[in-house]
Amino acid sequence: MTDADAFVETVREENQTALSRLGSSKSLYADTGGDIETEPVLEATADAEHAARKTFEQWANDEPHEGAREAFEITAAEELDHFETVVDHLGDEYEPQQVPALHEYLRGLESTNERVGAFVGRILASKRSKEQVVGYFVGDADPQTAGVFREFGDDLDGQLERATELVAEVCADEDDRKHALAAATGAIEAAYGEYVENLEAMGANPKPVC
Repeated sequence: MTDADAFVETVREENQTALSRLGSSKSLYADTGGDIETEPVLEATADAEHAARKTFEQWANDEPHEGAREAFEITAAEELDHFETVVDHLGDEYEPQQVPALHEYLRGLESTNERVGAFVGRILASKRSKEQVVGYFVGDADPQTAGVFREFGDDLDGQLERATELVAEVCADEDDRKHALAAATGAIEAAYGEYVENLEAMGANPKPVC
């Protein structure tokens, strides 16, 4: 295992509880305000994809590290494609309504090693939520749409490969890795904090994993 692979595993291990709960069946309940129907699920997904595109465009616009800039540009293009795909499934023009707390956090990061660490954290959190969206459409007997979101998950796998390569490039010493790890954890904590806040606002207990 390379140091970069070990970094990703450390992020997973240190945030195991939050990631597990973000991947629980309550994830969609939190994202849709308790309205787990096709349109709210798609709208919440569209909000997340649109926010991701904007975040990675912003990072690419002022990122001095060439490899990181290219990775952010590729990711922004993927997220734009995801957003447009979700809007097509909504069957109408859709204006994003929310910026997830995760992306509010990401947009506040400026150093390359923090961004790369948070890139890893964002991917790990997003993979969990995408799995729930796939599960929703499988349960709704809509395998075609479920397949679309599986492809989004495949793109996240590609993003994680790019992010892992970047960790190897930009986290050359222990101090860099320390800052990257803190940013990765911060990204996951931002997503999890919003999950908890949304559930508690609806009187639901965020702790039990379903």
